[in-house]
Amino acid sequence: MKVLVVGSGGREHALVWKIAQSPRVGKIYCAPGNAGIAQMAECLSISAEDVKGLTAWAEKEKIDLTVVGPEAPLTLGMVDVFRARGLRVFGPSQKGAEIEGSKAFTKELMKKYGIPTGESETFTDPAAAIKYIKGKGAPLVVKADGLAAGKGVIICRTVEEALSALDLILVQKAFGAAGAKVVVEEFLEGEEASFLAFTDGETVLPLPTSQDHKAIYDNDQGPNTGGMGAYSPAPVVTEKVHREAMEKIMIPTVRGMAREGKKYQGVLYAGLMIKDEKPKVLEFNARFGDPEAQPLLMRMKGDLIPVLEATIDGKLSHHKMELEDRSSVCVVLASGGYPGPYEKGKVISGLQEAARVRDAFVFHAGTALKEGKVVTNGGRVLGVTALGNGIQEAIERAYEAVAKISWEGAYYRKDIGHKALARNGRD
Repeated sequence: MKVLVVGSGGREHALVWKIAQSPRVGKIYCAPGNAGIAQMAECLSISAEDVKGLTAWAEKEKIDLTVVGPEAPLTLGMVDVFRARGLRVFGPSQKGAEIEGSKAFTKELMKKYGIPTGESETFTDPAAAIKYIKGKGAPLVVKADGLAAGKGVIICRTVEEALSALDLILVQKAFGAAGAKVVVEEFLEGEEASFLAFTDGETVLPLPTSQDHKAIYDNDQGPNTGGMGAYSPAPVVTEKVHREAMEKIMIPTVRGMAREGKKYQGVLYAGLMIKDEKPKVLEFNARFGDPEAQPLLMRMKGDLIPVLEATIDGKLSHHKMELEDRSSVCVVLASGGYPGPYEKGKVISGLQEAARVRDAFVFHAGTALKEGKVVTNGGRVLGVTALGNGIQEAIERAYEAVAKISWEGAYYRKDIGHKALARNGRD
């Protein structure tokens, strides 16, 4: 079969890597892809957000299955357009993708169906928001309603910071139309984890637990990014937390979306805050996380294609998740200056040496080919991912591979997975 993967990040490289292992797949295309994906798939010079162009191309090439990676094409309704042309496509509809596309919608959904989350209010009027912030006091979280590439969430320790964040989003329009509404939310304390599951709109099939590292600097300091690393499993998700996440969050959300006429089929990702073994929802995403996809797909045994097809066909109840016993860790290497301004076009060295590290794989994100050399082409450049017998060994292996890679200004966190080590030491 012929498969098209839409997107150009580390998540899409991980999907291509996993799909390529299927004996049923003869040819993989990726739009637009990156330098690493180009080694495994034919990359197309079509934007991931060019719904019309990709639909026409997939129809002409008789693509058997399309997998949509990023959130933007999902919220633009790519899945609906493909389906209308009779093309098989994995991912939620435009109505389903609203769970990520509008934080205000999702907060209302959670209130309506009793899904545990922080208290919040939504505003379009700055004066009303200012009054609310001053009445509530800090700490608070101020969020742009729409998509802001993982950067529209500002944690505010003081009222002044909250007012400044409000001004940035709602008045200065730093995130454009994504900031037409602002959600002001209770600050939740605890430890974060990522909970992902396949769902066909009825059955919810959970992936392994994982934890993302969003802040740019070690010890979760500095501004948020799209994600600086991830690992799986996450020991903060105990059996009790897992059960609560399924029974009180994932299943009620899927059922609630169906009742709202927004049947959800694809990967549903809940960002959780866990305190005293009680999970609450920070946010939902309508797709695989990036970088969580890299360690999760490395731990997933078996063929991914039948799971994707069962999700589309409403037959997920026939499937079980087979997992690697080993742990996995992904360390993101970023361009100097990220998440602020950064330069592109830096030549990357050491990729072949890193690839020789046992049970490690270098997933490309912001890379391109220039005159036969792999160069940086984004903020998050690579996701070096490794398997190990336990988190400690996976960490050591990932950083062994990281140490072999370099370019001018390369930056990475040195503490990916350390929360798991601390927690395992306590347990």
